[in-house]
Amino acid sequence: MHYTVADEITWFPDMKIPRRVWLAPLVLAFALAALLATWLNVAPLGLLNLLTPSEGSKRVAGLAYGPGPRHKLDIYMPARAGGKPQPVLLFFYGGNWRAGERADYAFVGRTLAARGIVVVVADYRLYPEVSYPVLLDDPAEALAWCLRHIGGYGGDPQRLFLMGHSAGAYNAAMLALDGRLLARHGVPATAVRGWIGLAGPYDFLPVENPAARPVFHYPHTPADSQPINHVSRAAPPALLIAARKDQLVNPRRNTGGLAYLLRARGVRVNEDYPSWVGHQTLVASLAAPTHWLAPTLEQVLHFVATDGERTPAPAAEHN
Repeated sequence: MHYTVADEITWFPDMKIPRRVWLAPLVLAFALAALLATWLNVAPLGLLNLLTPSEGSKRVAGLAYGPGPRHKLDIYMPARAGGKPQPVLLFFYGGNWRAGERADYAFVGRTLAARGIVVVVADYRLYPEVSYPVLLDDPAEALAWCLRHIGGYGGDPQRLFLMGHSAGAYNAAMLALDGRLLARHGVPATAVRGWIGLAGPYDFLPVENPAARPVFHYPHTPADSQPINHVSRAAPPALLIAARKDQLVNPRRNTGGLAYLLRARGVRVNEDYPSWVGHQTLVASLAAPTHWLAPTLEQVLHFVATDGERTPAPAAEHN
């Protein structure tokens, strides 16, 4: 696998533009975005929500999948589904298992719903209220709720996919790979059609992140907390994407290592390492203003539409 960033980026067969030429407007764009967010008094994710149109989608908010205040989810549906059940994508956000709100990720729901996917964005309990392994019960219960109820919102429970970013990608990986979690909630292992991990931690022992250490009982973190230890031939297809130079979650060890093990077991895997994004901006590439940062949206749409068949190579400008 290739992890180095080229000094030049190819736009046309015989034309190369030095990095300094295209990097300057990129930095300027992010600076302007930060100033706009400050002026409007919104967080960066709020700015993405503000700039991602809601046309093409509709939302049902605040549905309860469990008894607690964090057991809530929002559903984003295509505005015009034509009466045919649509594929379902259950999304889990990141935040070190310590922070996060489903409303911050409206841009994910709007973008994908406008393209024909029923998207569920679920909250879940966070540390210190829960730690491993209890922290995985809520994602599993949200999945069980979707299987029981999503048909009433235009979704097809037979085509249910998981997706997560960072800590949320860990949640999605564990649900997809550790059949015991689903069994405890009455969900068959075959319920997950495929899963998508964005910048996920899948192999992180010993735990180095100070914020995550108490979540996983460091230094006594159990080995079965690691997704790589649950890889089997029965695993569903996976789309794994990580920023090539992610500074928070090592892409070679986590995304690359998990992809290698899955592929060795005969599981279909697509992986990509875009260069123009970092750990946080990878998920931001799903938002309307920042699609151009990486081909994440196109890859997710293709993966869902084909049940995990091989994704076409990303466009040259993203490599």
